[in-house]
Amino acid sequence: MRISFLAAMAEFQAEGRGIPGDTSMYGREILEFCDTWHTPEGFTDYVGSLRARADPAFPRAADEVPSKSLWWVEGEEFLGRFVVRHQLTERLRTVGGHVGYDVRSSARRAGHGTAILRAGLPVCAELGLDRVLLTVHVGNLASQRVIEANGGVLEREEQGMNLYWIDTAPYAKADFSSAA
Repeated sequence: MRISFLAAMAEFQAEGRGIPGDTSMYGREILEFCDTWHTPEGFTDYVGSLRARADPAFPRAADEVPSKSLWWVEGEEFLGRFVVRHQLTERLRTVGGHVGYDVRSSARRAGHGTAILRAGLPVCAELGLDRVLLTVHVGNLASQRVIEANGGVLEREEQGMNLYWIDTAPYAKADFSSAA
């Protein structure tokens, strides 16, 4: 799994993630961990940090909130991930929202984004989130289609972002194991 994950991270870096000033989740993680996650120990530390971030007691920066990350895989192939932030900050109300998902470039246009989001919405419901906010750049039509296919309703455009809400009640229990 680590080898496939590293290949996926290389794809994200080729898209410009991880450059100084990149505040995306992968951007920050690449800047923080890319020098160490190529070793088994460094990779284990990275995965441990992702797990720890779900704990409300985990020490974090003032602008960060507890978040849970789930990976989408086929066999040993890392395809993407789903992240749910347990609450919103003022910044997340415009950029980031409750939910983020990523699909590595070599796995795009195969329905993984729609499947990842659909599988993750029950996790949001289990966290007590009756509805979740997703934000997407106005030009990202593929992601807008994924969100709308999962019941996303556009609320408004703000600062170059479309803000969508999804009601989590209609979704059954999450099953990331079928993709794992």
